[in-house]
Parts: sequence; structure tokens; C-alpha cells
Amino acid sequence: MAARGVVIWHRPTCSKSRGALALLREAGLEPRIVDYVAQPPTLAELRQAIARAGLTVRDALRKGEPEYAALGLGDPALDDEALLQAMVAHPRLIERPFVFTAKGVRLCRPPERVREIL
Repeated sequence: MAARGVVIWHRPTCSKSRGALALLREAGLEPRIVDYVAQPPTLAELRQAIARAGLTVRDALRKGEPEYAALGLGDPALDDEALLQAMVAHPRLIERPFVFTAKGVRLCRPPERVREIL
């Protein structure tokens, strides 16, 4: 069954992202899959996803990516806007997977968090 309005910002190489996608499919849903690295969200979309998921911008930032260190993103003086700009410019910095349903948005780490919005 097609999942009306269900979207996953997915990275096929990520086990957490694959796990969330598998849980959606086990629930009988086939979400719209967005490879957010190939098709990055806009600044507004990213800001909204983070807010709707109840996260801080730093919560949604992948700290293990090479760009994190190279861009000095660990600097506590950087504000949210600077971090968001970096994430849009370098989408690998966006934590994954974000899942969007009619019931809300979750960063599905661990993947089982997807059940909260089914």
C-alpha cells in the first residue's frame, strides 16, 4: 500500500536509515524515499523538519563526518543559522533518517522511533 504523505530522508549506506525503511515497509507502508544527499532539503525545509522533530540544530548534526571537523562546526560560538547553512551546503552533515508522517516527524535513531509516528 502506498503511504500517503509518508516520506523518509534516506541514505542507503546507513544501517539506521535502512532499518527505519524496513520498519515502515513491515507496517505496510511504502514511503516516498528522498536521498537527501542527492536532493538536499532547502534551508526552510531543514529548519522545519528539525523543529517538528523537537530537536535542536546540533541534535540534527552528524558530528562524525569529515566536514564537521573541517568546517569547525564544534565551535560553540556558531549559531543555529551558521550550522543550518553548513548542513544545506554539505547535506552529509544532516543526521539520518528523518521520517515524516501525518502524525509527526522523527529522527529515527534508533530506527524503532518510527513507530511513534505510525
